[in-house]
Amino acid sequence: MTLIDTHTHIESFAGRGELAAVLDRAAQAGVGEVIAIGTEPEDWKLNRDMAAAEEARVRYTVGLHPCAVDAAWEKAVGGIEDFWHGAASKPVALGECGLDRFHLPKDEPARAAEIIGWQREAFRAQLEIARRLGSPLVVHSRGAFQECVELIDASGVAWERVVFHCFTEGVAEMEALNRRGGCGSFTGVLTYKSAENVRAAARAQGLGRLMLETDAPYLTPMPHRGKSNEPAYLRHTAEYAATMFGISVEEIAARTTANARRFFAL
Repeated sequence: MTLIDTHTHIESFAGRGELAAVLDRAAQAGVGEVIAIGTEPEDWKLNRDMAAAEEARVRYTVGLHPCAVDAAWEKAVGGIEDFWHGAASKPVALGECGLDRFHLPKDEPARAAEIIGWQREAFRAQLEIARRLGSPLVVHSRGAFQECVELIDASGVAWERVVFHCFTEGVAEMEALNRRGGCGSFTGVLTYKSAENVRAAARAQGLGRLMLETDAPYLTPMPHRGKSNEPAYLRHTAEYAATMFGISVEEIAARTTANARRFFAL
């Protein structure tokens, strides 16, 4: 059985000198590859170097997370495309990028409006790069699903190359992605008792485009909820998904791995 963690943040493990051990534990749990997700310039080169050093086990992406967007976003976004043209180890996708209304300042409406304005412009700019490169796109959307959809619609990006990571919306939103040819990937939230809407969305998408992720070190699945997440724990989400779909964990692994390889061209 082989699983791919399609969305993880491993810079903290690397910073503590734990990356090799984390990857070994992942392999022992059946998670043979991880995709290290870019969020800001500080982690892009680190992820690239980790991917070069662990080329059989680590891939990476480059993108500006909406919560990393500030007044200087243009300078950051201006460096994204260099990773496709200059690096020996190329990114497998652009992202994560998108919109995040959840973390806007609640008591400063003018400041919130300024920040979401920067986020929208930074997302538009990254959509244009993804369109030009023809690369897969990893979208972060929190409290802004319809806005993200409208911006992608207007961008000319091919929807079949779009994944909304950590999908926590419901069936209606998943059906909007289904109609366009996009997809959602699912974290340990799938295992949470309160997340029936997420399970319903996963069923609405079906197995044909299902992908799994940890978003480590966040969103740890049951039975380890409350602890720091890591790629090895993806197995628990896979086992839960297998039960949910009424198939074996080996079949879930085969289907989600094939979907990830096709989407990211691995």
